[in-house]
Amino acid sequence: MLSKAPGGPETLSLDELPDPTPGKGQVVVAVKACAINYPDVLIIEDKYQFKPQRPFAPGGEIAGVVESVGEGVEGWAVGDRVIAVPGHGGLVGKIALGAGQLYRLPEGRSFEDGAALLLTYATTIHALLDRGHLREGQTLLVLGAAGGVGLAAIELGKAFGATVVAAVSSEEKAEAARAAGADRTIVYPRAPFDKDQSKALAEAFKAAVGPKGADVIYDPVGGDYAEPALRAIAWEGRYLVVGFPAGIPRLPLNLTLLKSCDVCGVFWGAFAARDPHANQAHVERLFRLWGEGRIAPRVTDVFALADAGQAIARLGGRESIGKLVVRIAE
Repeated sequence: MLSKAPGGPETLSLDELPDPTPGKGQVVVAVKACAINYPDVLIIEDKYQFKPQRPFAPGGEIAGVVESVGEGVEGWAVGDRVIAVPGHGGLVGKIALGAGQLYRLPEGRSFEDGAALLLTYATTIHALLDRGHLREGQTLLVLGAAGGVGLAAIELGKAFGATVVAAVSSEEKAEAARAAGADRTIVYPRAPFDKDQSKALAEAFKAAVGPKGADVIYDPVGGDYAEPALRAIAWEGRYLVVGFPAGIPRLPLNLTLLKSCDVCGVFWGAFAARDPHANQAHVERLFRLWGEGRIAPRVTDVFALADAGQAIARLGGRESIGKLVVRIAE
């Protein structure tokens, strides 16, 4: 499924390409499933921080089976079940990847669940622990809490001993947040907000998180939701900037002085590249939590490759709950 020119999901087209061959240190993976994430919405419109050379396939995380192994590769063999986060290029039948990009898909786990794990949960564990310094007994406010990263934040927040307040845009999404373990939920209205609406939302956030405020705020939404959430932060709280599907906000910095709080950017891909050992430790912890049943990707819909554009469009419309996955092959 290729992007040949900047545009929305309707500009994507199915094409036949030559099979890749593994270079030195590479393996070729026969892709079985590819999860859809918000960067896929942006990357095909040239609005993401990376702009791959066209034509390219979107699709940032995959699960599949090793089909061939290149020179110098150790530890991987044909037939191994794997997951990986290539960043883009996943909506294909086969992909060549560096051997160091692969993680072993545990036995008994489906390709769809495997494809839906790493990007959201690895982003979130890095956000909560490395950037947010979340500790047991603290309060975590999660915006966009019914999306892929939002549900991951709820589950990991509970796993780390936090009280989790989930903010969502509908009662259906609130139900999904509660099912993931949220202690409290708040349903907020749709932006844009005028001054009075923004103030009302800030008061609603404050009421939901309690009088001390939220120690950590996890914000994968941005836009007009950001300032009201920041007003509900605790003294020396940490505000985690994860994404901007509602737009890039402008925060009044006097609030950071008054609360002596931190506004922290979260860029998991760069973190993983700069500190692969720390990232590997996080991933190993995620696998343990997955094995213990304390986290589990929620795949709510599965699409055929020919319908991958529909999956991207649905995610872009901000109506989906959990993860959307494209099944490439059985």
